[in-house]
Amino acid sequence: MQTAEIRRRFLAHFEAAGHTVVPSAPLLLDDPNLLFVNAGMVPFKPYFLGQETPPFHTATSVQKCVRTLDIEEVGKTTRHGTFFQMNGNFSFGDYFKEGAISHAWRLITGNDADGGLGLDADTVWVTVLEGDDESRALWKTIAGLPDERIQTRDKNDNYWHMGVEGPGGPCSEIYIDRGPEHGQDGGPVVDEDRFLEIWNLVFMQEEITNVQSKDTFDVVKPLPKQNIDTGMGLERVAYLLQGKQNMYEIDEVFPVIERAAELSGRRYGADHTDDVRFRVVADHVRSGLMLMGDGVKPGNEARGYVLRRLLRRAVRSMRLLGYEDPALPALLPVSLERMKASYPELEADFPRIEQVAYAEEEAFRQTLGKGTQIFDMAVSDVKDKGGPGLSGEAAFTLHDTYGFPIDLTLEMAAEQGLEVDADGFRSLMAEQRARAKADAKSKKGLHADTSGYRQALDTFGPTDWQAYSALSTESKVQALLSEGLSVPAIASGSVGEVVLDRTPFYAESGGQNADAGTLTWDGGRAEVLDVQRPIKGLVVHQVRVLDGELTLDTTLSADVDHEWRLGARQAHSGTHVVHAALREVLGPTALQAGSYNRPGYLRLDFGWNGGLSAEQLHDVEHVSNRALREDLAVSAQYMTLPEAREWGALALFGETYGEQVRVVEIGGPWSRELCGGTHVERSSQIGTVVVTSDSSVGAGNRRIEALTGIEGFQYLAKERDLVLQLTDLLKAQPGDVPARVQDLLGRLKATEKEVERLKAAQQGDVAGELVKNAADVNGIALVTHRAEGLGGGDVRSLALDLRGRLQGRPAVVVVVGTAGDKAGVVVALDQGAQDRGLSANALVGVIGEHVGGRGGGKADVAQGGGTDVSGIDAAFAAVEHAVRSAG
Repeated sequence: MQTAEIRRRFLAHFEAAGHTVVPSAPLLLDDPNLLFVNAGMVPFKPYFLGQETPPFHTATSVQKCVRTLDIEEVGKTTRHGTFFQMNGNFSFGDYFKEGAISHAWRLITGNDADGGLGLDADTVWVTVLEGDDESRALWKTIAGLPDERIQTRDKNDNYWHMGVEGPGGPCSEIYIDRGPEHGQDGGPVVDEDRFLEIWNLVFMQEEITNVQSKDTFDVVKPLPKQNIDTGMGLERVAYLLQGKQNMYEIDEVFPVIERAAELSGRRYGADHTDDVRFRVVADHVRSGLMLMGDGVKPGNEARGYVLRRLLRRAVRSMRLLGYEDPALPALLPVSLERMKASYPELEADFPRIEQVAYAEEEAFRQTLGKGTQIFDMAVSDVKDKGGPGLSGEAAFTLHDTYGFPIDLTLEMAAEQGLEVDADGFRSLMAEQRARAKADAKSKKGLHADTSGYRQALDTFGPTDWQAYSALSTESKVQALLSEGLSVPAIASGSVGEVVLDRTPFYAESGGQNADAGTLTWDGGRAEVLDVQRPIKGLVVHQVRVLDGELTLDTTLSADVDHEWRLGARQAHSGTHVVHAALREVLGPTALQAGSYNRPGYLRLDFGWNGGLSAEQLHDVEHVSNRALREDLAVSAQYMTLPEAREWGALALFGETYGEQVRVVEIGGPWSRELCGGTHVERSSQIGTVVVTSDSSVGAGNRRIEALTGIEGFQYLAKERDLVLQLTDLLKAQPGDVPARVQDLLGRLKATEKEVERLKAAQQGDVAGELVKNAADVNGIALVTHRAEGLGGGDVRSLALDLRGRLQGRPAVVVVVGTAGDKAGVVVALDQGAQDRGLSANALVGVIGEHVGGRGGGKADVAQGGGTDVSGIDAAFAAVEHAVRSAG
């Protein structure tokens, strides 16, 4: 039975039983505690926690999930996969244990022809929590299971909670006996390889607190409503029903292994090490496909780093299998072909997905080339010195400078039999992240602890947010906070956070900066520094009190800065216009991947390989301003997400949207996007769009920046003034400026060449004179020269030139270039001098002692520097003494 068919049957079974079919949430669900959705119940957490009222009593879903803790174990065992699908059914105060067990039993043992899964009832075993006699009795009554196939376990195995204060309850797990060839008899308490868990039924029935561990917590009281949360591993059921040994061999995964074997010329099943690599490829290609499908882009932080790591591990595994050519163009379409039956949106979005993936592979191939060379040098150095392994600093340099992932460094070091100072690496990474967090904190003042905000929301309800319809409201102070804690007042000169009953201020979201403005009350005034939504439904204003004292229950006037809002609207509408223009000029794959706008300025990131030509940038600007001249209508309306997608509205990948979405339209279908920002009424009100730059923000992604409104006109005015200054300086008409500048540059280049020629001739004359006057010290030709004003490469060139001219006898050359109070030193020896026991590396150290510096190099050439030019003569004398003492 194909995986997609198992999925369909699961949903159909529960839909027929009255459950609402809920589509899978994106992997990037808006949950501050999760990197990705990692369990089927995650989208329903607000309902289980009582934070929101569920719109249905019962529901069913097949949820996309990603777990990243065991990436290194992928392929080594049959239990670890990064991406997986969780079938679930949920009850919110409707049915409880009896219903959950009945639904599960009918599906797994139901006749294949009637839509069941057709599993043999005699192979089913279950576990229940010790003391849960009710569940044991229900399994005996409903399924007819004998006592020996209903096993008891403690809270470590059969009690579920979220790890924090909240709902919890016992669970009952369903296992299938795969037969004696898979292990010993005795049920799941004896062998969980033979007895494979496929489904966990959680009976949420009590509120717990003081959670210390999986089995240590306090039960507060029964929940007001008993709930059901179940999770069936779709991939596990698939390999059971398909007669396969593990999840890597099912229909949605194994075709990638087959293609990888075909490309590499190696056979799956012939070698354990190769098999692990094949499974890594298959898992990571599918996981990468699903993450990119939900809008994740490769990067160096958080979700982006996980995706980058998955794709690069897949590519490197193919290289270890012997395949050196680009692998993702051959593998990703195979995974798409298998996954599109369940997720047809992947096929429609594949042009964007493959663009991102292939650019990442190409970037990694370049990284491998540069980073491997640096890695090999580091390994060689460690082995030469007999060290235990690579330092944390070396690993950090590989990561930070050359883009070499730490996991790749660890893998390659292990292959060389070396360790890596992972603790040192993590310490350096922690320092870097701390600096980044400090920067972020300096920009955003809102506290990470949301308990104070949650209390305000629970007490007063959601904020009446009027940013779309008003610039000023009469409001009442409901809560005041400082560092996340409630306070009775904010004094003059202090910064704090204010919760109002209603507000006209736009809270930062969707790339649009928060509004600026003021709060004024009888005897006081505060400036609004920032506006955020720390939790759903609550708007929080960060303010600095300028006059008076702000206290609870104060009635005040909340006023948005009109000019600020106008500029913000122009910039946000301008972002939509530029996005539409990009797609018109470059094609439909140039899709927005992120944006930021503030009054007069917009920044838009989009998927694209390679820089934009001057002509393309001109076209984007022209199309944008043509849309402004056409005075297109700008409108917003609400609809469901499926309706918006059917209407052709573009959604920003990675964003989470609710049941109702807001679609902003500019010029009808020309620009339709899901957006919560503020906008102008007609495109002409944007004023102008001036594209100022195009740059790279990572493999497969570009960033375009532009100015709008008065800021755009000011930018053009500055450029006009600059041209006028140039025409005045060059005594030329504006149209002649480029030719005149080009002519001047040509003449300057010719002059520089002539200067270099004269300098080389002069240096040659100097070199000849120095060689002629070389001292003979104990049979060694010694040249010591102080070159005033000479620095860098010129000092080295002169030293090497002198050494080359001193042929036929051992030679030592010392050149010290000076610039102010700084000295640059180069020492060059020929083989004859080295045979006499002299070393350039040792001599540059001797010089350093006298000029207040140091240096280093090899036996033939070394260089260094110093900060005391008064010691140069003494340094030369010391060198002469060392040469005279040579054997």
